Amino acid sequence: MLFEIEVPTKERFQIIDITREIQHVVWRSDVTSGIVVVFTKHTTTGLLINENEERLLQDIKAKMKELVPKGTGYGHDTIDSNAHSHIRASLFLSPEVVVPIDEGELLLGTWQRILFVELDGPRRRKVLVKICKC
Repeated sequence: MLFEIEVPTKERFQIIDITREIQHVVWRSDVTSGIVVVFTKHTTTGLLINENEERLLQDIKAKMKELVPKGTGYGHDTIDSNAHSHIRASLFLSPEVVVPIDEGELLLGTWQRILFVELDGPRRRKVLVKICKC
């Protein structure tokens, strides 16, 4: 089963916890055992699984900005000034995460959350959610 969720972003660089939305899609699917693949359709976004703790998220954003600063003469910037967003997505993020499902629940660790990372917002983004029964 394939679902699509919309993730509206409000900031240029934002990390959004989408775990609740993904869990709701799993419940709607009636799949009790399987996997869910979450996939972002955009080259300047990414996904990760980590703790949704504000100071940690700020640390992640700060480190990305430090290691890949904006506007340092990237060739792609001559097109649309967002090379840093593409590079950050390529180096630090993945376009997909896979999570097991058991008894209709996402099998995430105690502090694990599915995080959507916007690197070139604000925009209305699309995330695909593929649920496979096993």
